[in-house]
Amino acid sequence: MASISKLPSGAYRVQIRRKGRYASETFLRRDDAQKWARQAETLVDQGLPPNRSSISRLHTFGDLIDLHIADMCAVGKPPRRSKEATLATLKRDLGKEKVGHLDRHKLIEYGRKRADQGAGPVTLGIDIGVIKMILTHAAAVHGLEISAEPVDLARVALKRLGLIGKGVERDRRPTTAELNRLFRCFDDNARLTMPMSRIVQFAIATALRLDEICRVDWNDLDIGRRMLVIRDRKDPRKKTGNDQRIPLFAATGFDAWALAMEQAKHVGTPKGPIFPYNSRSVGTAFRRACAEVEVDDLHFHDLRHEGTSRLFEFGLSIEQVALVTGHKDWKMLRRYTHIRPEALHGLVSARAPYPAHTFAAE
Repeated sequence: MASISKLPSGAYRVQIRRKGRYASETFLRRDDAQKWARQAETLVDQGLPPNRSSISRLHTFGDLIDLHIADMCAVGKPPRRSKEATLATLKRDLGKEKVGHLDRHKLIEYGRKRADQGAGPVTLGIDIGVIKMILTHAAAVHGLEISAEPVDLARVALKRLGLIGKGVERDRRPTTAELNRLFRCFDDNARLTMPMSRIVQFAIATALRLDEICRVDWNDLDIGRRMLVIRDRKDPRKKTGNDQRIPLFAATGFDAWALAMEQAKHVGTPKGPIFPYNSRSVGTAFRRACAEVEVDDLHFHDLRHEGTSRLFEFGLSIEQVALVTGHKDWKMLRRYTHIRPEALHGLVSARAPYPAHTFAAE
């Protein structure tokens, strides 16, 4: 039987209990509540799930995006910045599309449009992956009768067209002269309030990502052991709770510990973030300085490559470098490693020579 009650808000809540099944929904009008109750009871009699009214109100792909976000927030996993930006782009470009109209052709056209806008193969691959995730979530969690096959076919087509693929691995490393030009530019800019030279040096010294640099806290600094805890390090499987302790030392040409102590003097009272600056503002200041001193094609993230490469050039093993960078395996770590061949001279000279081979007289 169905029961309908009026809530303090003026809305109507309908509940059904039939053949061991329970479902409830809320409507603004009593007529809608009664109509849903009759439909839900019919579905139960047919052996189908009764709570399909919320699904029937999902008309557009934008509705499915909102549903996914709400579900993830409900379980304490709201989209982070990168995923949030992808969802916003998808909702802007595909949000008004009817769910049933989101076919292979429509997705291929979307891929072409995004490529024309400047989206690279990796970015477009992420977009298509998120589209499939949204549809699969709606089907698996809410019983929406929709297939992800058109997404798979569109991915194959976009791959054949060269619009989806692996990213080109960057091997850009700043020269000493380029870094010095940047440091002078930062230090000579009286209007710049952020200690950009120190931030850049700390990035190379620790091989940290920009958002990690702007997030680390003084409470996570172990002064006695000169260790720093990085909270929630990026990981494809589990980011939340993926904390890691890294040493602050001088293996890259810049002393991470000395830079942290210098920053303590700069902020006065070591409380809160060690580098209390917006990561986007830091990135903007870095790009402007690069343009001003004509350092071409250098990204802030390249400093993580630089720091990683210097750790290897210092002579650390793969396992030791991974303790700093947070990489789980060599394949991922290799992407951030671009050792200069001339650095091998330093590694060889720092070690005892291999014993010369001698031939025994016959």
